[in-house]
Amino acid sequence: MCRNIKTLFNFEPPASELEIRDASLQFVRKLSGFSVPSKANEEAFERAVEEVAESARRLIRSMVTNAEPKNREVEAMKAKERSALRFAAPRD
Repeated sequence: MCRNIKTLFNFEPPASELEIRDASLQFVRKLSGFSVPSKANEEAFERAVEEVAESARRLIRSMVTNAEPKNREVEAMKAKERSALRFAAPRD
């Protein structure tokens, strides 16, 4: 599950609220072991997602770098190329 969490810092445009929430949801899913919590755990699960998202927002806002912001399209293309190499069919 956590391999789906993407780097959110130093992108132009900055990470959206949806991206931060999605990463937080994946993190809480991994920690809890549940993709969907039971009714009994739903409130605690959602509270955890919101708390992780708020921590992520604070972290991203407080970090500094001298590096140029990354381009989302370029990074997505690089990831696609790495995936193609990783999962390429073996040659005879």
